[in-house]
Amino acid sequence: MIDIRGITKSFGTLQVLKGINLHIRKGEVVSIVGPSGAGKTTLLQIVGTLDKPDAGRIVLNGIDVQELSKKELAHFRNTQIGFVFQFHQLLPEFTALENVMIPAFIAGKGRKEAEQRARELLDFMGLGERASHKPNELSGGEKQRVAVARALTNNPAVILADEPSGSLDSRNKEELHSLFFDLRDRFGQTFVIVTHDEGLARLTDRTIFMKDGLVTNPLVADVVGDQEEG
Repeated sequence: MIDIRGITKSFGTLQVLKGINLHIRKGEVVSIVGPSGAGKTTLLQIVGTLDKPDAGRIVLNGIDVQELSKKELAHFRNTQIGFVFQFHQLLPEFTALENVMIPAFIAGKGRKEAEQRARELLDFMGLGERASHKPNELSGGEKQRVAVARALTNNPAVILADEPSGSLDSRNKEELHSLFFDLRDRFGQTFVIVTHDEGLARLTDRTIFMKDGLVTNPLVADVVGDQEEG
């Protein structure tokens, strides 16, 4: 479902990614771990089309993203990729419901359709009664669940999460981690999660280790792709 081949990236004279190969299949929950500076977030940003590689190829849900125009890429990102960040990035002036509706509006959907989808997601997250509350009226765990609902609004092919539980206490971490697997089991949702949380990494289907811009367990990183190609 996601095929990453030969991805390199430099910032000035610093080479951050040195040829990343990785294959992720639909419905997998994959964690990417490694020390700070390993290139994990840079890789996630490139997979999410927020940045461009210097070289290499990414095919996501059958689409070679390098071949898309700027306008096509923006639409692809909005409809095919959901993002969850360490700090929820909710817009403070909008309610939980309105925050979840925003990606649908960007995709050109009408208010009725967008609101119906947002309410369904908030109900699934156990936040139906909090829909009219603004972020400053929500707990940390609630805000992050709203962020997950927002990421799911357009039914994306993959959700990319960068340290999604990094700012949460232990109880809310466990609830968020369980939510990821509930979404995978119920909807077949694919997750790629950059994390320093060893507990979360142990729960995922596969753990990809990175160090100094390289995947250090390449056989694990590519095993699914090899099996599918065979």
